[in-house]
Amino acid sequence: MQLHFSPSMRSITISSSTNNHQNGFIDLMKIKVAARHISYRTLFHTILILAFLLPFVFILTALVTLEGVNKCSSFDCLGRRLGPRLLGRVDDSGRLVRDFYKILHEVKTGEIPADLKLPDSFDKLVSDMKNNQYDAKTFAFMLRGMMEKFEREIRESKFAELMNKHFAASSIPKGIHCLSLRLTDEYSSNAHARKQLPPPELLPLLSENSYHHFILSTDNILAASVVVNSAVQSALKPEKIVFHVITDKKTYAGMHSWFALNSASPAVVEIKGIHQFDWLTRENVPVLEAVENQNGIRDYYHGNHLAGTNLSDTSPRKFASKLQARSPKYISLLNHLRIYLPELFPNLDKVVFLDDDVVIQRDLSALWEIDLEGKVNGAVETCRGEDDWVMSKHFRNYFNFSHPLISNHLDPDECAWAYGMNIFDLGAWRRTNIRETYHSWLKEVKVRINSGLFWLQK
Repeated sequence: MQLHFSPSMRSITISSSTNNHQNGFIDLMKIKVAARHISYRTLFHTILILAFLLPFVFILTALVTLEGVNKCSSFDCLGRRLGPRLLGRVDDSGRLVRDFYKILHEVKTGEIPADLKLPDSFDKLVSDMKNNQYDAKTFAFMLRGMMEKFEREIRESKFAELMNKHFAASSIPKGIHCLSLRLTDEYSSNAHARKQLPPPELLPLLSENSYHHFILSTDNILAASVVVNSAVQSALKPEKIVFHVITDKKTYAGMHSWFALNSASPAVVEIKGIHQFDWLTRENVPVLEAVENQNGIRDYYHGNHLAGTNLSDTSPRKFASKLQARSPKYISLLNHLRIYLPELFPNLDKVVFLDDDVVIQRDLSALWEIDLEGKVNGAVETCRGEDDWVMSKHFRNYFNFSHPLISNHLDPDECAWAYGMNIFDLGAWRRTNIRETYHSWLKEVKVRINSGLFWLQK
């Protein structure tokens, strides 16, 4: 093969050597090749195109290496698949992925070695990896062990947080306890703290059905003050409001002192102690008193709430619900008084019963205009709403339907209702046997507790 350059360097001639004798076909090819000329311009353009394409080839090769050819499935990726093989390169990405999944499966199904020391932080893990040169399986076991350890710690912290919240909510802060004692002392030494509530000229309003009557049953003085004052401040006609605040004997003096010294005018406020209701006698409430004094129930509500509880089989949300259901306030007589409202207020037709943990933010006079259509209770349902925690309560959240007495009388999907604000038609209530039914259930609870079976709460 010979190359002949023209004197002008404008062309190059390629011809076969004259000393090489081949067959005719090859000679013919040589003649054709010898007759072909490559111009300088063509060579220049060829080099320019190659210079333009080579960087793209390099980038494409790098992407294939980084991403892995297994991610490429289209027809135009055929070259990317065949290229490494034609060039003698072997793609190990698929094998590496398969080996990695195999190790993960072994770690998931296997037991964490007992002698494996788990680092306390990610920095310690990186340091141990550098110093000890762990293999992939050991590294995966360490990651699994660390994740399970942190999950246990988070879970334990969540349960501890729920317990602390429960104790804080069910205990009496020192400041509030001292306030009650100071107000009680004020009641005994200050005539203004003992003045009659309401004044004698306003006594007829206590049974006047044209007024808006609120009933609040609590032993928390500050909470009662918040409820009363927020309702008065939010009312369009506060002079139409009458509050009946019921408390226990030990808190009565302090509660009376507070509202005597801190008037809620123009609203009318009545303070009554349980001991001042002639109707609340042992004869009328025998079962309730028996339940309150029953040791089994008191241990259930006041005892160790963690005893007998398998935290590994319950979620923090269910545990919080159980703690809430076991609040000691549920065996307080103040909490059960609402079932006796028709007898305690025989002259009233319609009342709104409020819990002591609510703050009134709007006028509530429209509640007295609601037609309950002969029903006893009007309340807000807690099974429909955007909040999955608050608005997801059904009967199954409060009763153990594994017991036939519950499952035969109640529907687990029945919607529960909020107890914080209820409007009661006392006239319709008096035409029912709700109190007798309530007492029969309490008797059943007492029997079940005496036999060691407490099934009202899960």
